[in-house]
Amino acid sequence: MRRLYPFLLIAIAGGRPSANPHHHQVLVLGGGVAGIIAARSLHTKGVDDFVIIEARDELGGRMRSHNFGGMTVEVGANWIQGTQVPGGPANPILDLAIKHNLKTRANDWFGTATYDSKGATDYLDVFKASVDHFSNLTVLAGTRVDKKLVDVTGRTGYSLIPPRKTDDHSRASEYYQFDWEYAQTPEESSLIAAVWGNNFTYNTDEGGFSDDNQMSIDQRGFKYLIQQEAQEFIKPGNLMLNATVKSISYSNSGVTVTLTDGKKVTGSYAICTFSLGVLQNNRVEFQPPLPAFKVEAIQSMTMATYTKVFLRFPKKFWFDTEMALYADAERGRYPVWQSLDHPNFFPGSRILFVTVTGDYSLRIEHLSDSQVKSEIMGVLRTMFPNVTVPEPTDFFFQRWNDDPLYHGSYSNWPPSFFSEHHDNLRANVGNLYFAGEATSTKYFGFLHGAYFEGLAIGQMVAGCIHGEGCVGLKQVNDIINLHPYEIPNGTSG
Repeated sequence: MRRLYPFLLIAIAGGRPSANPHHHQVLVLGGGVAGIIAARSLHTKGVDDFVIIEARDELGGRMRSHNFGGMTVEVGANWIQGTQVPGGPANPILDLAIKHNLKTRANDWFGTATYDSKGATDYLDVFKASVDHFSNLTVLAGTRVDKKLVDVTGRTGYSLIPPRKTDDHSRASEYYQFDWEYAQTPEESSLIAAVWGNNFTYNTDEGGFSDDNQMSIDQRGFKYLIQQEAQEFIKPGNLMLNATVKSISYSNSGVTVTLTDGKKVTGSYAICTFSLGVLQNNRVEFQPPLPAFKVEAIQSMTMATYTKVFLRFPKKFWFDTEMALYADAERGRYPVWQSLDHPNFFPGSRILFVTVTGDYSLRIEHLSDSQVKSEIMGVLRTMFPNVTVPEPTDFFFQRWNDDPLYHGSYSNWPPSFFSEHHDNLRANVGNLYFAGEATSTKYFGFLHGAYFEGLAIGQMVAGCIHGEGCVGLKQVNDIINLHPYEIPNGTSG
């Protein structure tokens, strides 16, 4: 049963006493990790006249849980990715998990069973080789940075470290190393940004936390850690739930937010933590329209989709490892499986889930549940040809791309996206600031990216309020190509 916090259900304005109950020093738009940590930063700096405006009926954003077969499962964020080594920096999400006694377990991503169209098939040698190939990819990216070479796609990077094999086993293993992390294909991803995103989180030599991953199995939900953190400083007047933003009017003197019910809330400053997908799909009207440099940046980054499909069966019939990999003739077709009916997670739960990403996620979102279930059951019966696979008693997946509050799962850096684009994505317009995992240069796509961005922008806005200097964030109006385009003359060539 979801725990409700009384203060979270109060939706009046206030904070500190104000002549106008609908005016605050700061409006925090969105109640996910970035929004909560931004609000905490304001509070820590002595700014308590703020209000968090959240469209859903609870805090947490894409940390979203679902009651499935009597168990709480995570349909969104699920892992603390990169934890800490002795003497090294700690992932702040790990710090919150420890502080609030969140129950987690180490997740063995590399002790996997392997399957293909013939059923259980041992291609662990290919799988292990894919780990080495990804390591070689990181070395290649570092070399290109050192030599000041242009960025290329992840696919080009893989092609530069032969041999590249294209059999089903090799493609599935590559998917496990790349797509399962970035939720997009190597063709759609920047080589250099993909590697630094990996290094800054996992590689301790590059300042990363560790190569450990902790999976939340807490029955209060992974979101519990950010809800509990909010409970420590949010007062009733600091929160509006079930409040969806329709439009944002901004200037150098303040911000006015209009909700879908017509109510207006004003602030001296605002911090927008909406997902990149919401901004890309024009779910919110900006007045005046966002400048061209901002629109170009928003539309040039990618919002990826990562979908976990949960099934519960009358009995367990599958692998005893935590993970399994299925190699289909079609790359990305129901490839990565995880058993929750495992001694480390929920023994006896009879729950299994499979993950798809990118275009395949978009594809299944446009199918009915029964169609998706039928396809998955076909795959399971291929994986276990000598087992009478029963029909599931429960079935669920979250349609992240179709959800108007998110339009995807997390951001990915495409090869045509320049560092100046990212500066512009992060840049404020007037007194309207932006924060979220997508605005993090080092940690885009990660929960800790949202944390660090909320922390930084909250502190920055507090500094503006306290008169400590309020310099706008870097922006580049025109991103210029290093060399002119060589356009051929005439009709030849």
